[in-house]
Amino acid sequence: MSNSIENHHKELLILKTIAETLNESNDLEQMLQSTLEKLLEVTGISTGWIFLAKERPFHQKMADYNLPPALAREDKKPMRCGTCDCLELYWKGSLKKAVNIIKCKRLQEAVEYSWGDTHNLTHHATVPLTIRGKRFGILNVGSPGKKYFNDEELTLLESVAYQIGTAVERTFLYEREKKQFEYYAKIDELTRYIWNINDPDILLETIIGQIGENFGWSAAGIIIKRRDRLTLQALYRDGTPGLMNETCSLRDSKDSSDIIVQAYSEQKICVSDQKDFIFPELNNNGGQSSIAIPLKLHEQKGVLFISRQFEPFTDYEFDVLKVLAEHISLAMEEARLYVERQQLLLTEERNRLARDLHDSVNQKLFSLSLTARGLREMLKHEDQNVIEGINNIGQLAQEALTEMRSLIWELRPDNIDKGITDLLKEYAEKIGLNVTIQMKEDGHLIPKVEEAFIRIGQEALNNVRKHARTNSAQIQIECNPDAVRMVVSDQGRGFSLEQALKYSKSLGMKSMRERAAQVNGNLEIESIVGKGTTITILVPTSKKKGG
Repeated sequence: MSNSIENHHKELLILKTIAETLNESNDLEQMLQSTLEKLLEVTGISTGWIFLAKERPFHQKMADYNLPPALAREDKKPMRCGTCDCLELYWKGSLKKAVNIIKCKRLQEAVEYSWGDTHNLTHHATVPLTIRGKRFGILNVGSPGKKYFNDEELTLLESVAYQIGTAVERTFLYEREKKQFEYYAKIDELTRYIWNINDPDILLETIIGQIGENFGWSAAGIIIKRRDRLTLQALYRDGTPGLMNETCSLRDSKDSSDIIVQAYSEQKICVSDQKDFIFPELNNNGGQSSIAIPLKLHEQKGVLFISRQFEPFTDYEFDVLKVLAEHISLAMEEARLYVERQQLLLTEERNRLARDLHDSVNQKLFSLSLTARGLREMLKHEDQNVIEGINNIGQLAQEALTEMRSLIWELRPDNIDKGITDLLKEYAEKIGLNVTIQMKEDGHLIPKVEEAFIRIGQEALNNVRKHARTNSAQIQIECNPDAVRMVVSDQGRGFSLEQALKYSKSLGMKSMRERAAQVNGNLEIESIVGKGTTITILVPTSKKKGG
């Protein structure tokens, strides 16, 4: 009876000591290390270690004490690498209570591969760290030559493990609240930083750069639906943010298990440890956890993609990422509305200019043309030089009238929603050219580049009509992974090097070069006398800082 009371008193003293030790720190690793050392001290057990584990294969050794040389070798490599039988039991859900582990994989391999002295440690007890059905990891303890822990010892270890599990849960909650606060503070900082950015491209690059730098994730991307394609528009990888224009057909990927496609199609958060994605730029070498969060934008949808090494995303991070995605969506929507407002103002101004030009300059040119025709009829028997002068006036007036009508057509607001091929064909017809346009069916131009190509194409066609002495031209548009290209060519009279130098300084040529430069493009001209002229515009589809 006295021994029973004495043992019970000893157990209570051990539990009291462990409880006091657990309350000494909120630092998880420090708390577990000091608790393990205290447990071994008060129980007389020689060696122990603690693993915290999540879903297979994520686990981490958080504490150890008095490991034998065979397990302590190479900075405790045997404890850091690989799994073991006790972890496998834990992941399978078979480890419900404290048990004796007859075979220890790590100790067996230490003997088999001669890693060093095991101090005759051959067996250990394994205890799950649980509380109210939540599992956090395992506690392993053992002593040299000890092959068996009796029921009383295992029961005591279960009580200690329950205390440790309670403390781990408390610490996790504390760290979770702290981490959440840090996340929301970073989101607030990001929102303040990006909210006044109105240029959509600058906004995307800034968002993706801030995400990578402030949150420490290894990769991030923003994917937007444009027409019938998903487009990777911004990417952060290896510490470098940049704009992209990589596209993927929705038709080809609609049945894909890719989390980007699922997040877009089902409008829900999707997670995965997959290595390969529909955009190869987001692929990884394994060991990464990835998440895709829907972006809700006006009349279109998008996806925010994030990945990081090893650690899976948690439920509370889902909530944080939803908030982050909402703020990004709002900022992108605000930038879109700003651009629309600017386009509306521009449309109104173009409409006003077109109306003013039609009502004033256009009518005056028409009157001048009619006057010249009338004078020619009245003075047809006069001096031939006078007749030629009047004819020149009439011809110039007619040419100016044609150009003015083309300019008014360009300024018309009802052309905004048409595609590049339709607009260039209509323009060619308007100025009396036959044009053949070839564009790949899967070709995709971002709006800014499309606008530049339209204006450059119109100017190039206008030059064909004015200078090439031909009534036909060809346009080819190619969209490749690295660049988009537009080629405008004719088989007209061409021009020489001297003429080329003069031509390159013309207002129209300067305008075309400026428009190409605005989209980071390059414009080149080739011409051969008697064979024709070719204008090539090349625009890279991706831009990376420092790359």
